[in-house]
Amino acid sequence: MKTILLISPYWKEPHRWMVSSVKLAELWQKLGYRVVVACMGSTSSPQVSSASGVERVSNTLTLYRKKDFFLPDPLNFGIAPGFTGLVRRIISEEKPDLIVVNKVLFWTSFSLLALRLTGHRVLLLTDAFVGMTWWPRTLLPKIIMGIGAWTIGWLVLLFADRIVTYFPQNPHFLRRIGIAGKTQVIPTGIDAEEWRRGADTARPVTITYTGRLESVKGVDDFLAAAVENKKNYPEMRIRVVGWYKPGHSLVSEYRDQVEFLGLRDDIKPLLSETDIFVLPSYSEGLSNSLMEAMSMGCACIASDIGGNRFLVQNGVSGFLFPPGDRAALASHIRRLVEDPAKRRAIASAARERIEKEFDWRVVGRRYEELFTSLLA
Repeated sequence: MKTILLISPYWKEPHRWMVSSVKLAELWQKLGYRVVVACMGSTSSPQVSSASGVERVSNTLTLYRKKDFFLPDPLNFGIAPGFTGLVRRIISEEKPDLIVVNKVLFWTSFSLLALRLTGHRVLLLTDAFVGMTWWPRTLLPKIIMGIGAWTIGWLVLLFADRIVTYFPQNPHFLRRIGIAGKTQVIPTGIDAEEWRRGADTARPVTITYTGRLESVKGVDDFLAAAVENKKNYPEMRIRVVGWYKPGHSLVSEYRDQVEFLGLRDDIKPLLSETDIFVLPSYSEGLSNSLMEAMSMGCACIASDIGGNRFLVQNGVSGFLFPPGDRAALASHIRRLVEDPAKRRAIASAARERIEKEFDWRVVGRRYEELFTSLLA
């Protein structure tokens, strides 16, 4: 059995659930690979050996964690001195056949530079070019990330042996930064058979957002637009599912009209009860939350950015709106609440698009071809 070392910023930390890493590791195990993960995060979990920071999840999945210092929203950046040393130790002990780094401009991605300088081939995956095409909402973090992106972040891109982006990038941009010739597109995808909607039951129209309550996610826009519609449709349910820090201002402002469910692991049942799913981010890669909602047959509304444009065919398999345009978002919500036939048609088209383009049967073949070429 071949072994993949997956270097990821996080795994399943409450404040930073790295869904793409978790999903890809699951897919690669289905393809017959053993996956070893190096990430940042807490080493105090009961499942983690306090002596080594290692969690043996199964025969095909092992996690190595390095404790980090986390800079909260709007930076959302972890710092873990000694992380590259951990990666080198893992390589010595586990002897991986493939080394994969997920995400650019996280502390963990900097280890790619040392690995390449010592002769290792490294595959880099990313859904966004932070500080280049992906931005936080406030000025100071934009400046900090921009400086980091065009210095060490750019070096990471140049040093990578091969690059996979989760959705198509602007060809001119890729040529400009010198990586067009080694870049290809493979989405993370989803197990569409697993993420399938059950039988619908009678209930009030339910609108859901899943994800962290961070500024870049635009949850404030979602809540303002949804609550405005609730004035005309008082039976409508509005739900927010995801981690938030205690005392979050949005929770305090909207808790009388909105259900804040916190971090949950029963996303499938919650999406089965969802009629309209909203992703209002200001910057976004290829959203796993959006893929899950589309696969579960929700009528989706998403901001017209990044991977959302790749997933959603505007007016067919969902609605797109300019990020921050609360009036447009409210209008789309109103249209779907008032027109159940349109809602069902969009939900059906979304499910069909996932099955044809993003199901793991399709994505898995593409990763198998890539790994075979790298191993050869």
